[in-house]
Amino acid sequence: MKAPKDQHFLVDADAVALIADTVPVSDRKVLEIGPGGGVLTDALLQRGALVRAVELDGTLIPNLNRRFSEQIKSGQLEIIRGDASKVPLPEFELVVANLPYSISSKITFRLLEIGFESAVLMYQLEFGKRMIAPPGNSEYGRLSVMAQTYAEVEMVLELPPEAFSPPPEVWSIVVKITPHEPPIPICDRKVHATLVRELFSHRRKTIRNGLRGMRSIYGEQPVTNLIATLPDELLEMRPEMLSITDFIDLANRLSELIP
Repeated sequence: MKAPKDQHFLVDADAVALIADTVPVSDRKVLEIGPGGGVLTDALLQRGALVRAVELDGTLIPNLNRRFSEQIKSGQLEIIRGDASKVPLPEFELVVANLPYSISSKITFRLLEIGFESAVLMYQLEFGKRMIAPPGNSEYGRLSVMAQTYAEVEMVLELPPEAFSPPPEVWSIVVKITPHEPPIPICDRKVHATLVRELFSHRRKTIRNGLRGMRSIYGEQPVTNLIATLPDELLEMRPEMLSITDFIDLANRLSELIP
């Protein structure tokens, strides 16, 4: 099948099997995003999953309906047309998907907000590496902090372009995401998300200067008071050196100072 709209279908049978076997799916409600030609869908159905597939490209749906007509009639498979970053999603427990790379971040954080037991997701390699990067690593950034604050992210496998048809120009990575509570409680998740975003938007600045840039958001006094409570050693660090708990601690301190 020809891939429309720059889609790249996974054709490596070993990779499909490994992805489908990463978490037990039998009798579980599994959300699949972007089923495409149905290769991964078929593997999930064969393992007894109750698949709810969301596909944006309407030209692919007739083929999916024909290929899986029996499973659709039995209720084992439901196909929903729409953009998975926007449309109401059906009830699900697990997610197994080859995500559209252009909206990977948006969909990932939407899924984390909704909640799930486990997800096996494919990303562009560079994106996935940022998700799992530790503090001090050159790839460590806003995505790393936000993902690792709310989930454990583990690499499953890397895939070369030839694992797809047609081959993309980039390598891909499959990761397993298991949600968990933040390592320490977060007073205000919006303040935390804003602080992480603002500090990494000026990642070459010190924490001191990065915080000063947030005065336009939270006002002069709260930010000045926060800086006054922090040790110089931390204030002279760059954002990529802070741990997950460091960011939460900063956000909590700021939350307490905001009127």
